[in-house]
Amino acid sequence: MFKLLKTEGHARRGEFITPHGTVQTPAFMNVATCGAIKGAVSALDLKNIKCQVQLCNTYHLHLRPGDGHVKALGGLHRFTRWDGPILTDSGGFQVFSLAKLRNIKEEGVTFNSHIDGRRIFMGPEESMTIQSNLGSTIAMAFDECVENPSPYGYTKDSVARTTRWLKRCIAKLGELNAAEGTINPEQMLFGINQGGIYEDLRIDHMKEIASLDLDGYAIGGLAVGEPTETMYEIIEAVEPHAPKDKIRYLMGVGTPVNILEAVHRGVDLFDCVMPSRNARHGQLFTWEGVRNINNAKYELDPLPIDPHCDCPTCRSFSRAYIRHLIKSGEMLGMRLAVIHNLYFYNNLTEIIRRKLDEGAFEAFYREQREILGRRI
Repeated sequence: MFKLLKTEGHARRGEFITPHGTVQTPAFMNVATCGAIKGAVSALDLKNIKCQVQLCNTYHLHLRPGDGHVKALGGLHRFTRWDGPILTDSGGFQVFSLAKLRNIKEEGVTFNSHIDGRRIFMGPEESMTIQSNLGSTIAMAFDECVENPSPYGYTKDSVARTTRWLKRCIAKLGELNAAEGTINPEQMLFGINQGGIYEDLRIDHMKEIASLDLDGYAIGGLAVGEPTETMYEIIEAVEPHAPKDKIRYLMGVGTPVNILEAVHRGVDLFDCVMPSRNARHGQLFTWEGVRNINNAKYELDPLPIDPHCDCPTCRSFSRAYIRHLIKSGEMLGMRLAVIHNLYFYNNLTEIIRRKLDEGAFEAFYREQREILGRRI
């Protein structure tokens, strides 16, 4: 399922083979939380901006329109019109970040919907059932994402519970994949490494879940408030204990520099709402650094967002026009900005892959880490 083609230091170049196509890695997954990219970007648009994987969210789709509705309509692939791999997040992070009231027990979590306040229960079996109804290519195990920092004792207990939940996810997904009428009987399962900011808990947990021979392994519970250097230290601590022959996914990360740094440390797969969210507010990523298109200096600027970019937006529209649209509250401004930022991320990972193929990633990493994060 994962072919490691070559390495350069800890950086890895690979291919991830799924029932819905092969993903060239390292790769960035485009976040379509409710089945669409915020900013009026559809699955059909993703085809034109080098997207390989669409990510949708179990929690949100369970609440609206309901995973039963999606199943009745043929699953996420038919529903959204995306025919490539789809990963669904388990809903765990949203339960712990959005629900104002929640009660965690061994069985699972009872929480209030952030939409209408109704009480909902979700545990490993429920999460797997919802994701099976959605028919995604990759299901994520249901886990608890603790705040950083959390007390050591609580974090240790949480990790142990997450492992028990993972074993229940494995059993339930096996049952669902074998059931008659399942949309995707080849649905894959990724486990999630937890442990907060404690290296010993992280290492022990990765060793334990690595023994379960899952389709892939994610590092969760990072980029949630801890210092960036702490995140890098956790990746470095965990990486030697992650299976070499399985894909590695760093959840919810991050900036272009974060991606460079994580690839440098052995990560293969990424997702983040940042490129689309920031684009809607006029913050655009370029090969010269981060550009705030709201600045007055762009009012009469006829150049594209990034002269080095060949995305659909940069090929056709000026900084001045996009600034005008965003300032005017026009949806087209957000759409064009989101298309640019997502293309930039997808193009960045494509270039990283090419540099790894050429044995030139280290030089590219050292050069670009100084450029991509600076504000223009």
